Amino acid sequence: MQEGSMAFLGIPYAKVERCMPPLPVDKWEGVRVCDHWGPQVMQQTWGQKLSEEEMSEKNSCVLNVWTTDVNARKPVMLWLHGGGFDSGTSAWNPGMQLAQKDVVVVSINHRLNILGFLDLSAVSDKYKYSGNVGMLDVVQALEWIRDNIANFGGDASNVTVFGESGGGGKVGTLMCMPAAKDLFHKAIIMSGTILNVNNHTMTQTLGKAVLKELGISEQDIDRIKDIPYQELYDAGQRAMAASIGTRKPGTPMMWGFGPTPDGEVLLQQPFQPDFAAISSEKPLLIGTTFNELQRLNYDRELTEEQAREELKVTFGDETDAYMKAFAKAHPNQNTPQDWLSIDWLFRPKTIITADAVAGTRKAPTYMYMFTWRSPVNKGSVHGHELKFCFNTLHHSPNELPQPTEQDIKLADTMSSVWAQFAKTGNPHIKGLPVWNAYTAKNGELMVFDHQCFIRNNPDRELEQIINRHCFKQLDAFRASAGSE
Repeated sequence: MQEGSMAFLGIPYAKVERCMPPLPVDKWEGVRVCDHWGPQVMQQTWGQKLSEEEMSEKNSCVLNVWTTDVNARKPVMLWLHGGGFDSGTSAWNPGMQLAQKDVVVVSINHRLNILGFLDLSAVSDKYKYSGNVGMLDVVQALEWIRDNIANFGGDASNVTVFGESGGGGKVGTLMCMPAAKDLFHKAIIMSGTILNVNNHTMTQTLGKAVLKELGISEQDIDRIKDIPYQELYDAGQRAMAASIGTRKPGTPMMWGFGPTPDGEVLLQQPFQPDFAAISSEKPLLIGTTFNELQRLNYDRELTEEQAREELKVTFGDETDAYMKAFAKAHPNQNTPQDWLSIDWLFRPKTIITADAVAGTRKAPTYMYMFTWRSPVNKGSVHGHELKFCFNTLHHSPNELPQPTEQDIKLADTMSSVWAQFAKTGNPHIKGLPVWNAYTAKNGELMVFDHQCFIRNNPDRELEQIINRHCFKQLDAFRASAGSE
């Protein structure tokens, strides 16, 4: 038991071979003890030595289940952790408290970085799917849920996939994968709209560059399976720099070792601006935090003129327009520190995506913004909402050493909202204002804070200015891609 929920940890759901699609796990005899986290997938540990039980290539496709009644038939929520497509572990966000909202919570580890997304399809048909095996692992986990979750009190006909940051990107990617179409029914994307600009040409070019770095000929491609992980990872980084270029953290787009649209496994990249039509009937909850990954300025003494000069670096001749639009969008958070600390990365593309999907899909879209501020750093930053929607404030002593009654109430509200959406496809719960489906016209937005309230199109003008100035690298890439 974990805090009142039954916890089944480290359950194998797939067996894997390097660069190959996952296979269903072999059955085992007798009762398997699943009372501790399984190994995380191979990733950079920055000098920390981990055992095979802690990090593994062969044995890391494991999942965890939290439930309060194995004889029930509850909605299922599959959590996909953050960390981009490069790193992370399901152990970051345990689901024992969320499960007490009358849902079954599942989380997984799946292949990441070069092990999950090394595209060798241009070299050998044997490796046709190698560029997307990390996401095929997620599909395999969904198939495991379909076949087994009833044994844990879950309803395989009512599955919601949710994730934050890279996990939100994974949810969007699933919405463009035919193999996943019938395996989940609702989606929650939290701070996940960084755009993956990989195309098949890019990832195939990168795959060939990796072989070149390793001195592996196309005829001897199977040697890729014998290369030690760290040597393979390092070769991947060199190959990226030598071929398609290396992404700098904080840029509004990602590429490299991540999913690639091949027209079969992945029909298109998500958020560009929408999802594949196969997901038209899946309700969507999507949102961001107030500050996300922006550098916080709340501990700085800052005059209006100083802030204006710093803003000019990004917004140039539109700096005054930015400040005017900011005051209109956020009248209660309109300080020089706020001007420089607000999210410039996720919110603009979240609006663009929501506009697109709300105008074309059959299912409703709901939007939120999380504006609660930490007493430690005074910001509402990337990932801060997780301890609220999982209702695990007591697991975050560094960010929230002494939760207030208001904090506890907000966590209860948000976890109830997330569970309610999983149950019905509508996030509204008693005690909240009426929350209508989003349209480009109404711009309906639920603000989650100590006081939760609805706003309608509060910041469209501001976000259009941000989009024009903060995504020039993306615009240049698209112009270049269109000219090829």
